[in-house]
Amino acid sequence: MNERETLKVNEKGHLEIGGCDCVELAKEFSTPLYVFDEAHIRNMMRVYRDTIQREYDGNGIVLYASKAFSCKAIYRIAMQEKIGVDVVSGGELYTALSVGFPAERIYLHGNNKLPHELREAVEAGVGTIVADAYPEADLLDAEAARAGRIQEVLIRINPGVEAHTHAYVQTATPDSKFGFSVADGAAERFCAYILSKKHLRLKGFHCHIGSQIFEKQSFVIAAEKVMRFCAEIKQKLSFEAETINLGGGFGIWYAEGDKKISAEGYGEYLSALIDTVKEECERCGLKRPYLIVEPGRSIVGEAGITLYTVGAIKDIPGIRKYVSVDGGMFDNPRYCLYQSKYTALLANRAAELPCERVAIAGKCCESGDLIGVDMNLPAAKWGDLLAVLSTGAYNYSMASNYNRNAVPPAVLVCDGKAEYIVKPQSYEDIVRNDVIPTRLK
Repeated sequence: MNERETLKVNEKGHLEIGGCDCVELAKEFSTPLYVFDEAHIRNMMRVYRDTIQREYDGNGIVLYASKAFSCKAIYRIAMQEKIGVDVVSGGELYTALSVGFPAERIYLHGNNKLPHELREAVEAGVGTIVADAYPEADLLDAEAARAGRIQEVLIRINPGVEAHTHAYVQTATPDSKFGFSVADGAAERFCAYILSKKHLRLKGFHCHIGSQIFEKQSFVIAAEKVMRFCAEIKQKLSFEAETINLGGGFGIWYAEGDKKISAEGYGEYLSALIDTVKEECERCGLKRPYLIVEPGRSIVGEAGITLYTVGAIKDIPGIRKYVSVDGGMFDNPRYCLYQSKYTALLANRAAELPCERVAIAGKCCESGDLIGVDMNLPAAKWGDLLAVLSTGAYNYSMASNYNRNAVPPAVLVCDGKAEYIVKPQSYEDIVRNDVIPTRLK
């Protein structure tokens, strides 16, 4: 188990998170259930925020990356912790605005922003929009003109850094739907195009090399390439970037083999980026830009667990033992997508040592509906409470109603208290938008 101060085994032998006994949480809120540790979330936000304050004279901001986990409560926490957020859809933008999040601290991303999303962002006064296509620039310029404002933008660039992670979450390789390549001159040409727009004000550049990356050097190389691109653009186009967004992607612990990084360790990752920016500015004769980072997974990933109730168990001699739970790919599709590894334990028998390797199967009508394979557990029984760790990022965000299963609710725990932050779905919620055509009545 990845130890931290609010995830432990209590005197009853039960898993405890945020001072709450998981067995009691399951009794009160049922399963499947997402559980989020508020103290851990706040601590991670503060680590990044305080590192920028301390190491870069406060000349920057940490943005919570909404795609990791988006709901009203997380935006309220981010607002209280005085950080910003990035959003990648009209829905994420609407959710952030619905709790009064300051629009000037919202950054809109996306490789194919829809016309109505650009209009909504401009009308809401979103501080910065990251431009990633020529037609988008045209639409955005027109929307800003209609609103009578100058819209600040960053350009997403692709520096060509191949980070060591799953191919599906690499975002800065030559073959990527994101950004404009630095190597072939596309980024320079798009920069000139944005500078020609009357109602757009170019502030600088954005880069994100991927997700679940542990090698600090990958981020350092990306920062070096971005700053050298800034120097090149200053020379060629007489434009000096005021803002640099170096994205996020810091990896988290999921299972054996993953690096365990402390909160302070994540601060060191950011410090390495900051040092590189300082050094490159000195070397290239650039002013130090306003610095932005976008950690999402590392803020909420290890803060979340998912609780399930064990159901059918099927042991196929010489092949595999399947332990089925009341959730599955509808609440966590990441194994199906990326073969992502997780750590699981029996929350009601958390002190017991593993004694067998099993596959944890979901309840969906799909052979591939698995939470994981070759997972170490004590001998599970019908009715046991299973906890899967490090599910705070990209689990609720990717959840669906596949097989008309309900998306599980989420609770926030802190100091022994638990409250809903996402209420349970009912069958009525699932069919709410179904319509029977007149000809079928």
